[in-house]
Amino acid sequence: MPKYNVRVPLIGQDGNAFAVIGSVQRALRKAGAPKEEINQYLKEAMSGDYDNLLRTTMDWVEVA
Repeated sequence: MPKYNVRVPLIGQDGNAFAVIGSVQRALRKAGAPKEEINQYLKEAMSGDYDNLLRTTMDWVEVA
């Protein structure tokens, strides 16, 4: 179960890491997530390789 009940359409979209991060960041902002939470997502997502980015993203939001 993701941390936020936010659906982010990533399947079939640009798979570039920056595009993924940007999409999730916008979705979290739109859902009203506090800035500190968004910063925590960014820190976790950028702390490793691309696989880490995807795992972190799926921990935070629902990927569609």
